[in-house]
Amino acid sequence: MENYPTSNSLPITAWAEDDRPREKLLNKGRQALSDAELLAIVIGSGSRSETAVSLAKRILASASNNLNELGRFSLADLMKFKGIGEAKAISIAAALELGRRHHASINLEKPVVRSSKDAFHALYPLVADLPHEEFWMLLLNKANKIIGTEKVSAGGTDATLVDSRVLFRKAIESQAVAVILCHNHPSGNLKPSPADVQLTKKLKQGGEIVGVQVLDHLIIAEGKYYSFADEGAM
Repeated sequence: MENYPTSNSLPITAWAEDDRPREKLLNKGRQALSDAELLAIVIGSGSRSETAVSLAKRILASASNNLNELGRFSLADLMKFKGIGEAKAISIAAALELGRRHHASINLEKPVVRSSKDAFHALYPLVADLPHEEFWMLLLNKANKIIGTEKVSAGGTDATLVDSRVLFRKAIESQAVAVILCHNHPSGNLKPSPADVQLTKKLKQGGEIVGVQVLDHLIIAEGKYYSFADEGAM
């Protein structure tokens, strides 16, 4: 019995024009494409047994169809998929990083921080997809305008060490009047650890000594945040 081609193996060039990702983007705009179709364009081509769209769907499914989760994949993780070699893995990683930087640049166009939510939007792109902890700070002038961001330290999967001398030196060199601290929890747990609480109090007191006000400390995990200031824990 003859085997008929499936939708997975039928070449995209044999699809109706409106169904082909590239043509669909040209004719209907990028917003009309699904995540899988956009990823298929980045991948470029599939294999004899699978289209780029089908391959993209498999990759997304392994990340629970969550682009933030996909952003945590290493090149080695991506290359585990049949049809994804080093070059395609690099293309996917580069596209995801461009998206992250685009999001960050949009946030920095609104540099005044009036609330913890404003601070979260500015800081989230910096730590969104990291598999390890990093400690960052927003540098503010006396009008609470963002004058810069600084990575203070990076650590393992569940902790990062912060040198208060380094932190305040960076703030003073940038002529910041105030800072908002931030670190991520790759575990997804927003609850501050005893070490987080102790560090926040230590840095708050240190800032008072050197003349740099510590306004808040955010813990960020999976698109959400905990604010020490909002919770009255400063």
